[in-house]
Amino acid sequence: MQAMLDELSQAVAPDTHAVVLMDRAGWHVARKLDIPANLTPLFLPPYAPELNAIERVWLYLRERFLSHRHWRSHDDILDACCAAWNDLLADPGRIRSLCALDWAAPVNS
Repeated sequence: MQAMLDELSQAVAPDTHAVVLMDRAGWHVARKLDIPANLTPLFLPPYAPELNAIERVWLYLRERFLSHRHWRSHDDILDACCAAWNDLLADPGRIRSLCALDWAAPVNS
């Protein structure tokens, strides 16, 4: 999580600030995290998966590619997960539609 925050901080334009929307996963609230000065975490309320866009992505992957299947080996499971992820990445419009939440519109000043 620290590496992601550091990368995100570097991607924020100079003299600007970013709010990072996060759920309360243990690695998001770890006391050892050093939040960069140009980022502010905004935590979702507990037990509110409907507010977390990534939950819609996981549901899509499970429903379309991963649930109600039988795999013969661990490697087959990994291959199925990689194929599902690659199919999702090949369709950026799908990610956009899954993650588009009315209340989470970009704000520009």
